[in-house]
Amino acid sequence: MRHSVRLSDRKIILLVVDLFIILITTLFGLWIHARGFTTLTFNIPYLIDQIGWLILLSALWLISAYINGLYDPVRSATLDKIIMRLIQSGTIVMVGYLLIFFYAAPKVILPRGIVVYQVISGFVLISLWRILFYYLSGSSRFKRKILIIGAGWSGKTIAQAILKYASQQYQIVGFIDDDPALIKQLIDIPISGEDYSLDNLNPDAKDSQKFLVLGTSQELISNIVKLEVPEVILAITNDINTATFRSLMDCKELAIDITLMTELYEKLTGRIPVEHIGDNWFVSLPMDSAETSLFYAYVSRLFDIVSATIGLSILLPFFPIIALIMYLDSPGPIFYSQERVGKGGKKFHLHKLRTMVPNAEVRGIAQRAQQDDPRITRVGRWLRKFRLDEMPQLINILKGEMSAVGPRPERPSHLVELDEKVPFHRLRNAVKPGMAGWAVVNFGYIDDLESAKLRLQYDLYYVKHQSLMLDIIILFRTFGQVIMLKGR
Repeated sequence: MRHSVRLSDRKIILLVVDLFIILITTLFGLWIHARGFTTLTFNIPYLIDQIGWLILLSALWLISAYINGLYDPVRSATLDKIIMRLIQSGTIVMVGYLLIFFYAAPKVILPRGIVVYQVISGFVLISLWRILFYYLSGSSRFKRKILIIGAGWSGKTIAQAILKYASQQYQIVGFIDDDPALIKQLIDIPISGEDYSLDNLNPDAKDSQKFLVLGTSQELISNIVKLEVPEVILAITNDINTATFRSLMDCKELAIDITLMTELYEKLTGRIPVEHIGDNWFVSLPMDSAETSLFYAYVSRLFDIVSATIGLSILLPFFPIIALIMYLDSPGPIFYSQERVGKGGKKFHLHKLRTMVPNAEVRGIAQRAQQDDPRITRVGRWLRKFRLDEMPQLINILKGEMSAVGPRPERPSHLVELDEKVPFHRLRNAVKPGMAGWAVVNFGYIDDLESAKLRLQYDLYYVKHQSLMLDIIILFRTFGQVIMLKGR
């Protein structure tokens, strides 16, 4: 059977080669540095003396690349995305290095020019390597063949996710299904358009691919052997019949990888497919959260207090100017408070700078802000773009009602509706709400019930995978969105 590289193995390959290039380019920078001084010689004692900078630059590159999604198959799926994320990573490395250099390093040991040599040469070599890997991994020879067990809604959903997000990594060879009506039928999978879960199985897509239902579960092994398939995706959300179970056991005996649809969907989209969980809910939904960890709880709370204190100290000197401009543009209160629901369903008052006209909600009925909402003032629109309107929430963070990172808190009236209509929606309240969130950086704000369902998928992913590293990634991406004026 033909060997192929798993998605996780691709990440390891990228990481190892990136690290090798980073080490080579750092040595190149040190070599240029040594040549600039007659008293220095590029040799083993010199390298040992500079080992700290070698480790520092390597760590900065890898951390920056990880945060910017260079090891994420979705965020680095195209060449333009790869180059953009390399530019972002190089910029962070240069800024981070210079900050450390100016504030912590003796200038006689290492000139600031070394980071320029290293970043430029690293960017060029890693770009060439990534372009080569992109074309090699996208060829049919290196794509990983997969069979999807189940041609129903879940099977079509994961097929669409693969086509949209991982066509460079996977090659779908067909479906397996025990429904006699589907055998030898072509399944049409749209590439563009919304996900199936949001479009009731009938997305209006201009581009699509067709895949054949090759046979029943009893024919699974014969198709695996004939087509040299190393992995099957189990997209059956309810009880598995005896024939399918036996075929899966045969797969294990042949060392064929079996991947749950929900597991792969999480990796590709950063979401939990709540509408496709079925009997596998205990695998896909969070059984606990990182907040139950004593270490995470204390570190996270310490970070919240420090960051909120720094944020408020930076904001306060500018507040009188902001308040004056707000009042001149739209006379009325400067602050605006709303009742929101926090962790465990506990209610609190969320504070914001007012960005809408006074009495924006008719008869006090809760109403969501829409794109280009006419109630937003001229100054309020800019406050939202820079997300300055949310800065008073730093007070909520200091009080322990919110955290720097977490799901956005909902209003009680909206929460009642969403809890009734969206499965598992209450699980958003398993963690503290936050100013920045996984759903916000990946999706944005919700306007209606359908977008609330999609936001929930991102929020549950955060609850399930909550960690300090994920929090850092979210904060960096939030800062990037602020710089790009993507607030609303």
